[in-house]
Amino acid sequence: MNVYFQTLGCKVNQYETQEMTEALTNCGYTISELSDADIVIVNSCTVTAESDRKVRQCVRHLKKLRPDYVLVLTGCASQADPSLFDELPEADIVLGNNTNLLLPETLEEFFASRKRILRVEKHTSAAEYKGCGITKFNEHTRAFLKIQDGCNRYCSYCIIPESRGRSRSKTPQEVRSEAAALAANGFSEIVLVGINLSDYGAGTDCSLPDAIEAASSPDCIKRVRLGSLEPDHLTDEMLERFSALPKLCEQFHISLQSGCDKTLKAMNRHYTASEYADLCDKLRRKFTDASLTTDIIAGFPGESEEDFLQTLEFVKKIRFEKVHVFPYSKREGTRAALMPQLLNAVKNERAARLSALAEDIRRDYLASQTGRRLEVLFERGCNGVFEGYTKNYTPVKLVSGEDMRGIITYVTITGSDGEACLAKL
Repeated sequence: MNVYFQTLGCKVNQYETQEMTEALTNCGYTISELSDADIVIVNSCTVTAESDRKVRQCVRHLKKLRPDYVLVLTGCASQADPSLFDELPEADIVLGNNTNLLLPETLEEFFASRKRILRVEKHTSAAEYKGCGITKFNEHTRAFLKIQDGCNRYCSYCIIPESRGRSRSKTPQEVRSEAAALAANGFSEIVLVGINLSDYGAGTDCSLPDAIEAASSPDCIKRVRLGSLEPDHLTDEMLERFSALPKLCEQFHISLQSGCDKTLKAMNRHYTASEYADLCDKLRRKFTDASLTTDIIAGFPGESEEDFLQTLEFVKKIRFEKVHVFPYSKREGTRAALMPQLLNAVKNERAARLSALAEDIRRDYLASQTGRRLEVLFERGCNGVFEGYTKNYTPVKLVSGEDMRGIITYVTITGSDGEACLAKL
């Protein structure tokens, strides 16, 4: 039978889609385009209210498109809210991210009975990391490698601990084995991902540098990149170990969320703006080509105009290489949902102002790279224009008569177009 995956959400979801893909192909299923599929699997996201809306829209659209699809809903949305089983009768099977590895046997059960199946199991505090791992990453040049799941933080705006459970990690030995399998299939760059990546090894004797060392061990792996990090987890000892790892990419995506201490406290974040700024200073002193990127929420409940201006000034001070800006999204079941809410117009206006500032800073950064000689891994190309990234994740475009996809090479930066650096070999 043919299977089509529709993946919504983060890098962890993309990894888990690959994990389910390999589990199904090992059982004789074929991955196909939507038009040829017998089974459609929606791997869902629930990080914002808009994410939930997109999940509902996606499921209903797919079933309306062709009612004879067997439609499976899995991922964070169904894990956080199993009532979707009743709300979305279009879904023939509903799994959660705690049961998505049961997909092959659940499909077999469904075809035997043709009865709807709900198989969502709650996370338990004593749960250990589980997963079968992957050996490739379809249609990608870089491979994501999930090493951690769950989160113990309970930020006041976030529903993810409910959908992902408590923090748990793979062992370094498992990371090493999976990296070797990816290297054997031609991948030269690995991106380590997790729900709270910097909490890797919590409750054990291991920490994130151990996972980086394990992922770096195959000779064919030339780069190891990190996903999003929490600032208060990055100790001086950890930074010292990072600096001794030659394959570690000097890109650090460190969640900020606000540059105002009052707002950070209301968010239940575990640092101050000053502590975050000190960390940025340490990273830029320790890594000569460090790229600092971040996430910021605009219009958090109770955020005044003065509070927001503090965040704007903080972004000007740090001069992040890139900022992902999100207007605050109310999530029922979180503490922030009970706080005084701002008007959507205010949230959207602040998000627009912050995005405009961040884009100005980014354009200046890209222009400042002109004349530099940088190493790039080219990932995709069309009509002779190839795009890739430097070790610190600066985007680069190159015109070439040769197919550059999958190649790591040095280029000279000749300018920028505002969105990426332009280069020649």
